[in-house]
This record gives sequence, structure tokens and C-alpha cells, in this order.
Amino acid sequence: LEPMLAGETRSCFSMTEPPPGAGSDPTALRTTAKADADGGYTINGEKWLITGASGAAFTIIMARTFDGAGADLGASMFLSPMDDARIVTERTLDTMDSSFTGGHAHLRFDNLRVGSDAVLGQVGQGFKYAQVRLAPARLTHCMRWLGAATRAHDIAVAYANTRHSFGKPLIDHQGVSFQLADNLIDMHGARLAIWHAAWALDRGADGRRESSLAKVACSEAIYRTVDRSLQCLGGTGVTSDTEVAAIFNDVRAFRVYDGTSEVHRMSLARTLKKKNVK
Repeated sequence: LEPMLAGETRSCFSMTEPPPGAGSDPTALRTTAKADADGGYTINGEKWLITGASGAAFTIIMARTFDGAGADLGASMFLSPMDDARIVTERTLDTMDSSFTGGHAHLRFDNLRVGSDAVLGQVGQGFKYAQVRLAPARLTHCMRWLGAATRAHDIAVAYANTRHSFGKPLIDHQGVSFQLADNLIDMHGARLAIWHAAWALDRGADGRRESSLAKVACSEAIYRTVDRSLQCLGGTGVTSDTEVAAIFNDVRAFRVYDGTSEVHRMSLARTLKKKNVK
């Protein structure tokens, strides 16, 4: 951890798999970790959309774990250095976003050998540990993209105040000014959702419900904000003359990463079902 805290190294989290493996449904996990006679494990499988894999010093691998008799013990997390020859980078995916260091990779594990000390926590508790990580991780994305949306909005406001059309500044046209006003409304709601989820975590809650609410609310409000900002810029918005086009590509992907809006809605809807309803 010390090299990470010093900014000398970074990690990646290998959980998502290419079809038909685990994506939105983690129970479809196909990567396996089979116990060896010496107490270690052999890991085989594929992962993709692994953010930051290129240049990462080590990875945390989620794998379905089997004991020596072949019994399924559930998902576990394993730590491995990335410079092991049995971790193969198939390719770096060509994604629409461009803001993540190391991109998003497709990895393959070919008989990767790890010791028993590579298990993070207890065997079979990987999904439980992942949930502890996901709530605060979602908030960091919400905060990051809210900052990007604010930048796009500020660029659009500056442009609307200086660009003239039909004899007056764009900001004096209701079609432009109302879009920018809607940006303020969406950003305010997103900010409050982040604060509420952070408050829940500070009070000791697991934050799963609050972070799901925030993730959906923020990703969709942020997308609307950047989309309107690009629209207000007109032709300039679709060029690289400002950062808005790049921000647009980045924030669109946010509605997919860390759980799609649809999966979060499904999870939230389950909490509404009465326990005695069959």
C-alpha cells in the first residue's frame, strides 16, 4: 500500500468478463481458481473492460474458487503482480472515453499460479468484499464527472455571453438560457445526492441504496448537463476547440460503468417489494 499512497504504483480490479461471463450479473462468473496440493491456487479465465490495466503494478482478481475435491466455495479475491507472464493482455479496448489512465484492457489468465497468501480476506467472500468497495467507489466517479460537467457548463456559459446571434448574445435567447438554467438544476440535484450518500457512509451505513440512487441520478443528470452544454456551443461543441466534446464522450460511458442505470433501478425496485408478497 505504501507505494500506492506515494503515487509510485497503481492497481486494477479484474472482475468484469467478456460474454458469456460476468457483467451486470456477477453470478455468471466464469474465471476459476482451483486449489493446488501445495495450498496455492491456479487461476484461469478472461476479464475485460479492466480499467487501468496497462501500467498497473498489480491486480485484484475475482474468481470462482474450488477446493481440492472440486467443491465450489464461491467467489474469492486474489492479489497478483501484473508482470507475471501468465497474465496476457489480449488488447486495449478502443472505447469512447479517454480519461482513464491505462485505458480498459482485455486480460487472459493462463494457469496463473498464486499462493494461499494471495487470497484477500476469506475464501468465498469476494462478492461481500466487493460490495464494501463499490459504494464509495461509485461516489468518486460521481464527484469526478460532476466536476467535468461543471467545466462543460462553464465553457458553455462563457460562450453564450460572448457569441452573438440575431443581434444579441446567445444568453439572451431563451432557447439557450433555459438550457443553461436546467444545467444548474441538474448539477444541484447531483451534488445533493453525492452529499447524502457520503453522509450515510460517514454514519456507518453500508451505503448501497444511497450510492445506487446517487449513481443513477448523477450519471443521468451529468449527461444531460454536458449534452445541453455541447448544444449551446453549436458547431464549436462538436470540435476539439473546447474540452466539451471529449467530456461528452467520457460522461456518456458513465451510465454504463460501475453498474448500468437499469441494473441499479432493478436493485432499488427490489427494496420496494413487500417481504410478504409472493
